[in-house]
Amino acid sequence: MAGLTLDPTRCVRALAKFSECTKCVEICPVDIISVDNHLPSFNMSQCVGCGGCGSVCPTESFTLDDFNPTNFFFDFVQNEDTLISCKKNVPCIASLSVEHLTSLAILKEGLVCDTGHCDGCEIAAKLKPQIDANIEEANFILEAIESDKSIEVRDIAYVNEEVLVENDRRGFFKNISVKSAAKAKHDFDRKVEVQSDEELRHEVFTEDIAKLKQKILPDKRKIFFTALKRTPKPSQYHIIEAQELSFTSMKNVDKDSCTMCQMCYRICPTAALTSDMKNSKIEFDPFLCVKCHLCHDVCEPDSISLAETFDLKQLFEPEVKSLVTFTVRRCHECDNYFTYKGGDVICQRCTLEEEEAKELWGLE
Repeated sequence: MAGLTLDPTRCVRALAKFSECTKCVEICPVDIISVDNHLPSFNMSQCVGCGGCGSVCPTESFTLDDFNPTNFFFDFVQNEDTLISCKKNVPCIASLSVEHLTSLAILKEGLVCDTGHCDGCEIAAKLKPQIDANIEEANFILEAIESDKSIEVRDIAYVNEEVLVENDRRGFFKNISVKSAAKAKHDFDRKVEVQSDEELRHEVFTEDIAKLKQKILPDKRKIFFTALKRTPKPSQYHIIEAQELSFTSMKNVDKDSCTMCQMCYRICPTAALTSDMKNSKIEFDPFLCVKCHLCHDVCEPDSISLAETFDLKQLFEPEVKSLVTFTVRRCHECDNYFTYKGGDVICQRCTLEEEEAKELWGLE
């Protein structure tokens, strides 16, 4: 059993009920995560603590009590160790995203991932393919940016020689004497909560609106950006097929079908999509994109599409791209800016209000 927590305000499904993201559901090796009322729910007592859900979540909405990939990253780069193993320092290699692995390879010499325990692991059926895919993608990126680093995969089957102290009930209460009373109480309550067989459902309340509006870049992207700053720029920036990258993208917008409803950039969790004060354009920063697909899910006319290629220059010299621009005018009725497509200089809202008023007056 592991202490798994979901921050619903960070989940892209909370930003729009039209979100089709099910990455956490698909990766869970024990099938305890499901979508309930648009948000993920799970039985914590059955969680094995692999960390796979947190790794694939584009916005890092899942966390484990006893493992934080950001903390692991900084601890790992500061010591001389180069081996990553589920029996040594991570709950599972699947708990590390492509960005984590690529960043570690850039900053460490001779990074090795130990897959020696995967063959006999009961949760490897789903996680091993993800581990292989993540390492393959990380090595592809390293090669594409002309790095001399790479990730080696070896079946070492590392075994910890140290004596392990079983974290049983007696051991838990024994440790209370050396902890503060407040922390001991918190640990005890959390232990009871984790053991509960109840389905943990999540909701977003009115008081969470401020959190939903925050544009937060995940730690794994910040780590990736920091690592790239410490690697030499390639002799040339290669253009690769967009499908080779699982964590970012380039986008196109069809101006003819786009209604400039503003929905895509308003709900973008990282501000990869933005506009100006007049809402006269849609701009896109691919380095901030986490490929959550939310903008596509909420676009009713299906005007947003993924580009077929990705310019690796965006990883080293991020540049905001203008996807589409519109002519804007001030509405003669409400004086607000709106996208003008000819005819009367009246915004859509005022036009609808006028039509509703005429219907009430019996003029139509």
